[in-house]
Amino acid sequence: MAVCARLCGVGPARGCRRRQQRRGPAETAAADSEPDTDPEEECIAAGAAALCGPEGGRGAGPSPPPRCSLLELPPELLVEIFASLPGTDLPSLAQVCTRFRRILLTDTIWRRRCREEYGVCENLRKLEITGVSCRDVYAKLLHRYRHILGLWQPDIGPYGGLLNVVVDGLFIIGWMYLPPHDPHVDDPMRFKPLFRIHLMERKSATVECMYGHRGPHNGHIQIVKKDEFSTKCNQTDHHRMSGGRQEEFRTWLREEWGRTLEDIFHEHMQELILMKFIYTSQYDNCLTYRRIYLPPSHPDDLIQPGLFKGTYGSHGLEIVMLSFHGKCARATKITGDPNIPAGQQTVEIDLMHRIQLPDVETLRNFNELSRIVLEVREQVRLEQQQQQEDRPEDGEGHGRHSPGDPQHSPAQPDREPWDGGAVAAEEQPAQGGQGQPFVLPVGVSSRNEDYPRTCRMCFYGTGLIAGHGFTSPERTPGVFILFDKDRFGFIWLELKSFSLYSRVQASFRNADAPSPQAFEEMLKNIQSLTS
Repeated sequence: MAVCARLCGVGPARGCRRRQQRRGPAETAAADSEPDTDPEEECIAAGAAALCGPEGGRGAGPSPPPRCSLLELPPELLVEIFASLPGTDLPSLAQVCTRFRRILLTDTIWRRRCREEYGVCENLRKLEITGVSCRDVYAKLLHRYRHILGLWQPDIGPYGGLLNVVVDGLFIIGWMYLPPHDPHVDDPMRFKPLFRIHLMERKSATVECMYGHRGPHNGHIQIVKKDEFSTKCNQTDHHRMSGGRQEEFRTWLREEWGRTLEDIFHEHMQELILMKFIYTSQYDNCLTYRRIYLPPSHPDDLIQPGLFKGTYGSHGLEIVMLSFHGKCARATKITGDPNIPAGQQTVEIDLMHRIQLPDVETLRNFNELSRIVLEVREQVRLEQQQQQEDRPEDGEGHGRHSPGDPQHSPAQPDREPWDGGAVAAEEQPAQGGQGQPFVLPVGVSSRNEDYPRTCRMCFYGTGLIAGHGFTSPERTPGVFILFDKDRFGFIWLELKSFSLYSRVQASFRNADAPSPQAFEEMLKNIQSLTS
């Protein structure tokens, strides 16, 4: 520390030059009579002299240039230097000397750190009115709660959800993202705040629950472990409505479905809605969240991976995550239902087996489409059987998974893109860039009749179906239809049903996976919670 202090021109050995300038003649004379070095510096100097030889290094070369101390720089330049450093390094810098510590109290430094590290673009000078400094905002709010920023999936049984925690002005707010009302899959996402964190008069950060219709109230956040945190409401009476559970249900139904129960004539759909209200109401006072990442992208991907809204019959619209894994692609549920819960792989696409659809008139015949798909399924089955037979010849470590196997390792450095990608791209301009005409076969139901009437290409895939409570799950054949860069569909052959998916048009910060392996591990974790 003495050496570092001497390099900066401060400390007991040399003393601060500014402090020397302020001394009177008597004090200066007394200071000059004191030893100019401390024992540690004397040892270092002796060692250096020994290395230079008996002549003390006077003839070894030119004398070193005079030292320049940071303390000799003007304060405004030090402010500019310190403001360019990461905020996490500034506390250590404040321990160097009193002058550094005093300069680091300058709010300009922390205003810049808030802006560059957390995107706070508000006029932070407004904080002067409340008596809260930018340093307080950085240290007590942004830095303290930095670990909860990003995308999360709430643990609400089979239903899941999508929470985005962001810095919003001088607040940290947890927004719950909700799909648009069924069946308008192309409409923008809806969102509502679940909690917020802010500073009040230089004190510690205040957590407020935003659930209910009676305004913000006292809440609590606990970071359980890495990539997991929980929220708790301390005033659940704010969630209740004067009209009792009936009024709460009617209000929830308008928010969730955009209609009243009388408008829903399907009896099974009414049961599903009532079940979801009763189940989710149990989690209005305490929730646990687990981090989720956006899927990594690759130049060979069919389309940009990401989040999509999809139609799921009587269950309404749900959110899925499309990701690519070598020779296959998967759609994982972020929100779910009692049949297929959140975290499960709802659709899997075999990118090695493209399906060539017939002309529109032939495509209207469901039996013809079924014949084509079942032929491809048989081909896939035979190929997998052949791979099973060839495994002993491949040796240990090869042929472990089929191309469509969900356990296909993403960690392989040599990613194998789907076959026919270049051919498919060349075929598109054949019809003026419009793709080939598409129509749903007669008898295939769709929640949204306003689906695209042209498609780019189709692939064989499988969809996950199960009974209530995720009983007897099985994968059934189907067709993945790519319409454009933001929309795709899936025909569930056994259910004679069609799901349309539309991209979630939103940008998310702090949501990228640190590595492909971390993303794969995240997928396994959210799937294991509901398996």
